[in-house]
Amino acid sequence: MDYERFRTFRNNNNPFGKRLGIYVEELRPGYARAVKTVTEEDLNPVQVPHGGVYFSLADTACGSAMVAYGNVCVTINCSFSFLKSAKAGDKLTAEARELQNGRSVSVLEARVTGESGELLAVGTFTFRRLEKKIEL
Repeated sequence: MDYERFRTFRNNNNPFGKRLGIYVEELRPGYARAVKTVTEEDLNPVQVPHGGVYFSLADTACGSAMVAYGNVCVTINCSFSFLKSAKAGDKLTAEARELQNGRSVSVLEARVTGESGELLAVGTFTFRRLEKKIEL
């Protein structure tokens, strides 16, 4: 599979990700890296990024790592911990790595870090692989 073409397809066909400014930089089966720069619009009433920013970035990275196998997949469960806050202007990176690859259910871990590498959030995501192939 042409993973560069697949990555471009993912970035161009993700309206929610585009709205949030999430961009997949790298993907291959079982691994993906996605990035996002925190904007003023991402802040909650206490002026730190809303938890959904971290979660959406991590879920996008994990989903990208899963679909790199070539099948449509959906998140079916997640455990997510918020550890530290970023601020507006910070670039966030989510790296997803597969922990277990099953025939229909797989588990991945995502680590969200800030610009200096500090760990901001971590999550374990469970995905169901559907029988539908992705067509580019």
